[in-house]
Amino acid sequence: MTGEHAPVVASGRPDDRSRAEERRAAGPRLLWFGVGGGAVAWAVHLLAAWLVTELACARGHDVVLGLSLRTFTALATVVPGVVALAALLVALRAGRALKRLDSDRRVARARFMTQIGAGLDALSLLMIVFGGVAVATLSPCAR
Repeated sequence: MTGEHAPVVASGRPDDRSRAEERRAAGPRLLWFGVGGGAVAWAVHLLAAWLVTELACARGHDVVLGLSLRTFTALATVVPGVVALAALLVALRAGRALKRLDSDRRVARARFMTQIGAGLDALSLLMIVFGGVAVATLSPCAR
């Protein structure tokens, strides 16, 4: 066997090896990234795109880390947006993997975490996008 398809036992369910692969798809580190990754990315976006911009403007600078302020704020929006999107995709993938497992307390709790995580990640991504629109349309140091 090449491992392309998991062998099915007489009960019609995948064997232990494919269950282990599904559990790995929803491993604890990925599960926590799927739950909190979007919120952390949103916090990074707020600190980088808004706080750094305000501090630079207050001091009369138009360059941050060798980048123009507009380029810096664009990067400070795109990078956290990609991280929030990745966290959303991880939460959705983990939720799909957990649906195929037998439902005991641990699996039910992990499935609940993926549902909450997907909602938080979607909200975080939406807020990053809205913040990016504001950053893109408003001049960084407009008075």
